[in-house]
Amino acid sequence: MDDWNCQRRIDLQKIRLAESDKTILSEYSENQKPNESCAILFGKNNQVLDLFLTENIENSPVNFTISSKQLIEAYKMAEEKKMEVVGIFHSHPDSDAYPSNTDKKFMQINPVAWVIYSGINKNFRAYLLESDIVEIPIEE
Repeated sequence: MDDWNCQRRIDLQKIRLAESDKTILSEYSENQKPNESCAILFGKNNQVLDLFLTENIENSPVNFTISSKQLIEAYKMAEEKKMEVVGIFHSHPDSDAYPSNTDKKFMQINPVAWVIYSGINKNFRAYLLESDIVEIPIEE
């Protein structure tokens, strides 16, 4: 990992997500049941400013994959909007909002905040992967 990404991970101690965005993400997640939902979070300085709702091409209740086509589209959109990808969002329809072993693997190659919505508890939690999983606060 390059120095910039290392420093960015150290600097990211929280993520700011508006209540209106939480509403959109929770409704999207509930509508995607029984499968996991997923989205890319755009913004600046740990503030989510825009959501890109994506398709879970696995159609799975325990895993998600965003297509390469949608990932490319997302990064182009972020660049056009002069924003960066500040987070990856997905839901756990039938479990707590805590990263699975699969999530941990993908967190290593996507060093941004991972926001997870629990379909059971209806809550949001956010994490980074340092040497281990670290929960970070979600603020408005």
